[in-house]
Amino acid sequence: MIDWLQHAPIYPIAVPLIAGAAMLLLADKRRGLRAGIGLAASLAQLAAAITLLALAAGVGGVWPSGVGVYLPGDWPAPFGIVLVVDRLSAVMLTLTAVLGLASLIYSLARWDHLGVHFHSLFQFLLMGLNGAFLTGDLFNLFVFFEVLLAASYGLILHGSGVARVSAGLQYIAINLVASFLLLISIALIYGVTGTLNLADLAVRAGVLGGSDRLLFEAGAAVLGLAFLVKAGAWPLNFWLVRGYSAASAPVAAVFSIMTKVGIYALLRIGSLLLPTGAPAAFSLDWMFAAGLATLIFGAIGLLATQRLDQLVSYCVILSAGTLLTALGMPGVRLTGPALFYLLSSVLATGAFFMLVELVERTQTFGANVLAVTLDMFDLDDPESPNRSDDVVGVAIPAAMAFLGLSFVSCALLVTGLPPLSGFVAKFSLLSAAVAEANASTQPADAWILVAAVLAAGLAGIVAFGRAGMRIFWGNEERTTPRLRVFEAGPVAVLILLCVALAAGAGPVSAYLDDAARSLDQPALYIDAVLSANPARTLGGH
Repeated sequence: MIDWLQHAPIYPIAVPLIAGAAMLLLADKRRGLRAGIGLAASLAQLAAAITLLALAAGVGGVWPSGVGVYLPGDWPAPFGIVLVVDRLSAVMLTLTAVLGLASLIYSLARWDHLGVHFHSLFQFLLMGLNGAFLTGDLFNLFVFFEVLLAASYGLILHGSGVARVSAGLQYIAINLVASFLLLISIALIYGVTGTLNLADLAVRAGVLGGSDRLLFEAGAAVLGLAFLVKAGAWPLNFWLVRGYSAASAPVAAVFSIMTKVGIYALLRIGSLLLPTGAPAAFSLDWMFAAGLATLIFGAIGLLATQRLDQLVSYCVILSAGTLLTALGMPGVRLTGPALFYLLSSVLATGAFFMLVELVERTQTFGANVLAVTLDMFDLDDPESPNRSDDVVGVAIPAAMAFLGLSFVSCALLVTGLPPLSGFVAKFSLLSAAVAEANASTQPADAWILVAAVLAAGLAGIVAFGRAGMRIFWGNEERTTPRLRVFEAGPVAVLILLCVALAAGAGPVSAYLDDAARSLDQPALYIDAVLSANPARTLGGH
């Protein structure tokens, strides 16, 4: 049993890799089998993530320090590839698995049919996300970034359409530039330090001086810039709203966690470099300023647009700004509440992206667009074997009531109003900011954070109140759509998970606070990685 658990860190990468590759070998007509393999792989990833969540908390005593290290090539750090699991990475893996499973189930209603290799690309996307959260070195972080981006290029174009192709090409171009910057920064850092292992890099960076230190600072600056693009920070997020709004509903839902990969990378690398004198690119003041600008931009965007899909996209920017601003505060007082906010915001925006497509069916224009898409892929022909109505099960009753209740719930979540987890997250974040202001000799930043978050919440209330009245009360041509269980179920589950987060806020916050404290003690991470022994030295494999 212990041997099985010791190999657990590789499962979130190996499972989607094997499943995605296997589905490439299946003919396009074997859609049912592809869907079954995809669902099984997603469930296995969820089980593996929950297992890692427990192991990182010390359950079973497998990882006494709370940090698990896996050596896929059986070479010790810093020479070999290293996968590292702690509380933070385990939380991100679980969030990815939950959101991925919900989005995949939603896609089975019709979207997985509107193109080729959807299920393989979806699994490769999950593999890239999981790998980015697990990897312990910069080069493999770049590799997993490229895996998830390559899969996202295909997924963002999935479903065809001029708007989708145009936005997708812009998305591809911007991310290729960001990847090029990431590769340049990795080359600079390796040339100066001679290592890309994050734990070893934290040790060597502290002893750099002179010209080597300047080159390292330059490499770190380029690295931070690349992560900012991927995190959706202003002014480098001009591509996000258009790209996310044009993507199909299940793809946009799973994309809601992709900006958090950049934030995770900034948090992970910054926490390791902070004790050694973090480069300017990873300093707290820099993160605070970037986050505040992003938060203001997102709030203005909410007020400036009336399209529901763009409103949700601006909510992704708002969440990125809030996280960067909170994580830019000194100490770890705000880190735990920020992680709670991350969980709630990702689940809420994921549910909202799927809900948008359902709500647009109540509008004549949205119904026409969907009809054209279905006709393009021969899915609306009564004689077609691929007809959507034949494969997605029964329709749910009271469709408009479900849409209205779900819209209100999602709006409450993203604006931070009671009683759901969005309120708990913002309340705990603002409480921590006020406590920080009272304890600090320079409380200005904390009060700025409080004011910015409250102002953004007010902007969200105005924007979604306006949108709700227009959609549900101001449209006389509204039609009642036929919602399938595979479509309504994932939205409901994600919202109910937010309800569960609010109900279980105590234990969840305690776990996240422990994750924050572990980030404040990078020696635990460094020692666990650099002291990990290959299996062959222990007499086993």
